[in-house]
Amino acid sequence: MADTLYLSLWYPNLRLEALPGKLIAVLGAFAAHGGEANVYSATAWPVSWNETPVFERVYGRMGGRQERGVDPRQAVEDATELLHEDYAYEFQIGWSLWELEAVPNLDSRWAQGPRLVRVTGYGPLFDEGAYEQDGHIKIDFGSDAPFLEEDADLDRVGAKHVEENVRQLVELTAAVEKASGATARLLWSELGESLAERLAARLGMEN
Repeated sequence: MADTLYLSLWYPNLRLEALPGKLIAVLGAFAAHGGEANVYSATAWPVSWNETPVFERVYGRMGGRQERGVDPRQAVEDATELLHEDYAYEFQIGWSLWELEAVPNLDSRWAQGPRLVRVTGYGPLFDEGAYEQDGHIKIDFGSDAPFLEEDADLDRVGAKHVEENVRQLVELTAAVEKASGATARLLWSELGESLAERLAARLGMEN
């Protein structure tokens, strides 16, 4: 059963003024680990997720450039111009993984393409201190299916693609921790199941 995968990052005694720099470092690490160099969108949420955003911008192909989005620094500066303790700042960035695609009237095939990943920085008072559980910065990777493909019978090619996805996840996790100076990190799922345990069971089943 597919689950939603997250990475939470914490920083000791983080001052609100330092949050934008941490977000820039995290977003900037994606390009070297299967991700896009540019940010697709930025949103600032006041007080809680139930409120209407006070800032929203989707970055298209700007300034005559062919690629979508803007540099992480520009996106973060735009969103955090309204820097408040009870705000959360959400950014979407592309990250490419191998995924199994269903093709009508044909066997499923593997394809590599970008998915949108959400990177959120929390002010200390947003949603009654949600950062304590979710992290000062939380990365929402979306479905964990590309790292397991539990419903598929993996052949050698499929197993290789899943392995590549897992390696990329591990490398990105280490990179964002190092780049942003996080002192604690947690890779977790919405249902509370351990990806490492499920992966070990999956590989054990295949061996």
